[in-house]
Amino acid sequence: MGIDTIAEIFTFIRNANMDGKRVVKIPATNITEKVLQLLLREGFLENVRKHQENGKSFLVLTLRHRKIKKGPFKNILNLKQISRPGLRIYSKSKKIPRILGGIGIVILSTSHGILTDREARLEGIGGEILCYIW
Repeated sequence: MGIDTIAEIFTFIRNANMDGKRVVKIPATNITEKVLQLLLREGFLENVRKHQENGKSFLVLTLRHRKIKKGPFKNILNLKQISRPGLRIYSKSKKIPRILGGIGIVILSTSHGILTDREARLEGIGGEILCYIW
């Protein structure tokens, strides 16, 4: 993986979605694991499991799809990266944005670890806004 692991996660997922694939294999890092566990817990992914191959760790994701009338399966996961290596975006706990009136989630990197916007508001802490997911 390169410098921006969050962007690479999103690229892997978007490419799999455009290709119509249901399973994605991503190189495992600590931040990747934590972000994907949040997505799994919030119901945006069906399954995440760790897999080792030739001494390297990978995370295997199963994407959640839905059937559209008279059409192909579509991924219901929309991702938007906010902070990037060249421009970090921070927010106080009172000013964390709400995505689609609370339907989507914001993932933050805080002093208490990687949290969703709801968890950060409950704990009263702000941090770096990593991404929006809806």
